[in-house]
Amino acid sequence: MISDSVKKRTYEKERAFLSPYAKRSEETKGRLREETPCNMRTDFQRDRDRIIYSKAFLRLKNKTQVFFSPEGDHFRTRMTHTIDVSQIARSIARSLALNEDLAEAIALGHDLGHTPFGHAGERVLNSLSPYGFAHNEQSLRVVDILEKEGRGLNLTFEVRDGIVNHKKSGHPATLEGKAVSLADRIAYVNHDIEDAIRAGLLREEDLPKRDVEILGHSSRDRINRMITSIYENSVGIDDVRMGGEEAAALEDLRAFMFREVYITERSQKEEERAKRMLTAMFDYFMKDKDKLPAFYRRLAEQYPPEQAISDYLSSMTDKYAVAVFNSIFIPKSWALTEDEIEY
Repeated sequence: MISDSVKKRTYEKERAFLSPYAKRSEETKGRLREETPCNMRTDFQRDRDRIIYSKAFLRLKNKTQVFFSPEGDHFRTRMTHTIDVSQIARSIARSLALNEDLAEAIALGHDLGHTPFGHAGERVLNSLSPYGFAHNEQSLRVVDILEKEGRGLNLTFEVRDGIVNHKKSGHPATLEGKAVSLADRIAYVNHDIEDAIRAGLLREEDLPKRDVEILGHSSRDRINRMITSIYENSVGIDDVRMGGEEAAALEDLRAFMFREVYITERSQKEEERAKRMLTAMFDYFMKDKDKLPAFYRRLAEQYPPEQAISDYLSSMTDKYAVAVFNSIFIPKSWALTEDEIEY
């Protein structure tokens, strides 16, 4: 078949051009459940498509990255952050002759389990559920269980591994997974700096001078320097790593952002509001699980109710969380009909 030849050509190109340390598509460890392969697409290409057509991916456009419900059109959301990570991860993979399809699939899926209200929402659910909550683990739960009405996306081992191990503390099984982990940190630190400057919370001259001297004065220069450093320190070896000087500067910038933007009096006030909302809804559904949507009621029969409620709350966009809270706790206005009015 003609379509068979398309995938075979991809396999041949990977064998000819990818690094010996890359994960070739035909070498995948496979899926949780056996299924008929696609004639044209490799398994990693197919995973990418499944992720971008998932409901969880679509919801990312209305989930907070750093700033809750920003007024401007150019602040980043969880969706735009995900696209940023994908672009940087592909650039790293391309420079090192790694599998771009695998890196892209991991990047596009790495934040599918993120909560409304950014990391503030994650901290709240982690404190509420006796089972804890971590967005990387929830992202894996999304692709394994929650999507497709409980059937999951049935992704390959390599993509699932990269998703759950994308945090700095993780240990991805592939170099493509390591590329995504670095790309995530590069993306959110640099682009959060841009958003903080746009919001008037920072000025360019506020950034640590030594870090700027090492990495560059603009987001573009900093990202380019870090990708270049990764290439220079990883080409031809079985690892993906940044040079020591650049890595230290990135971590220093990250610490600076926590002090000046992420954990401030202003952000803590917004986090407190998010905490009150999510806590009230969590308690409400714990007391009356029948109020959960049908899918999550079924989950509560299979899993502990705290898990099902965390699944529901974490799936919400910021706007939907506010709408659900209002529908539960805010009195609705009413008016008499014309017949009921006494003149």
